[in-house]
Amino acid sequence: MYRSSFNLFDDFFNDVYGDPFAKKDDRGKNVPQLMRTDILEKDGQYLLDIELPGYSRDEVQAELKEGYLTIAAVKQNTVESHDVKTNYVRKERYTGNMKRTFYVGDEVTEKDVQAAFKDGILKVMINKPKPKELTDERKFIPIL
Repeated sequence: MYRSSFNLFDDFFNDVYGDPFAKKDDRGKNVPQLMRTDILEKDGQYLLDIELPGYSRDEVQAELKEGYLTIAAVKQNTVESHDVKTNYVRKERYTGNMKRTFYVGDEVTEKDVQAAFKDGILKVMINKPKPKELTDERKFIPIL
């Protein structure tokens, strides 16, 4: 294929060549890889490390409802000054809303969850619910 001009960024990210860093779905379309999460079980806790690069603590929210922990992040598009003309070759940073939900169990309460945000990583510590003790106590049902 002949081209009259060469642009490194266009060639590197052009759909003809494909984005080498993008994950693809079944149709070959790029799939955003948002909120990558590592989950570790240790010392009676689940430890989640959730990547949220470019977000501040004020843009992240965690909610526990009916056994589900939902992490939501909102990134507003920055408004650029009209005095400065900007010509982006490519803009890939995500702006908008995203969320991810994890089932943590109906027994988990807000007291069992702690979270901290630093350097674009949300660290969530969830105390594992204690298993209910099974009793061998027999319960008889009266037959009338």
